[in-house]
Amino acid sequence: MLHNIRVVLVNTSHPGNIGGAARAMKNMGLSRLVLVQPRDFPSEQASARASGADDLLAGAEVVDSLEQALVGCSLVLGTSARDRSLPWPMLDPRECGAKAVAQAAGGEQIALVFGREHAGLTNEELQRCHFHVHIASNPEFSSLNLAAAVQVLAYEVRTAWLAAQQAAPVAEKADASEEPATMDEMERFYEHLEQTLVQIGFLDPEKPRHLMARLRRLYGRSTVNHSEMSILRGILTETQKVARGEPHKRKD
Repeated sequence: MLHNIRVVLVNTSHPGNIGGAARAMKNMGLSRLVLVQPRDFPSEQASARASGADDLLAGAEVVDSLEQALVGCSLVLGTSARDRSLPWPMLDPRECGAKAVAQAAGGEQIALVFGREHAGLTNEELQRCHFHVHIASNPEFSSLNLAAAVQVLAYEVRTAWLAAQQAAPVAEKADASEEPATMDEMERFYEHLEQTLVQIGFLDPEKPRHLMARLRRLYGRSTVNHSEMSILRGILTETQKVARGEPHKRKD
């Protein structure tokens, strides 16, 4: 179950924080570390701070973009320390741990995403998350070290995992068509949706406002599964055909 949960660090500037995060993960039984364009890695400073979690550093996956880091994930939880112009579904760390473990138990891939030390995640990156997770720290001194933030969420994941061991056995895995669409599938859908909306004149690419962000929030709340995704993509494809004036054959 815990192997289905990955920790994603975006543009980490100090290698010591990568090592500290790896140590925090190993303390709580997490093992999958993904690094998006780290400034300095591998590094002796990372190894020193890892304090025995060198196996996590050796097995860390280094990628060029957040999209690559989230391939295969059906639930993405992004840490957010400040208010955003467009409100997003929020969870506290305990809710985050419970939700991550519940879906990981069903075989789904989960990502816990942490941003840059100085600025966190961008609005665009956070819009790729199903939920934002806010750690309720002291408002007069609210800035958490990256490794400390990883420790908080990793602890809540382990707490939820331990509780799940005492619960009833996991039900038989559902039909694959009923499993949630992964983030890479959702990204392809959003690209298709945006192209279609521009084609039919509903979205002005010169003045997009927050339309696509609001649609991301809408579909993110809906937990679209594979069969539903096929329906949605089919609707978009047929809409594009009509917009191009191609012959349309009604499907019974």
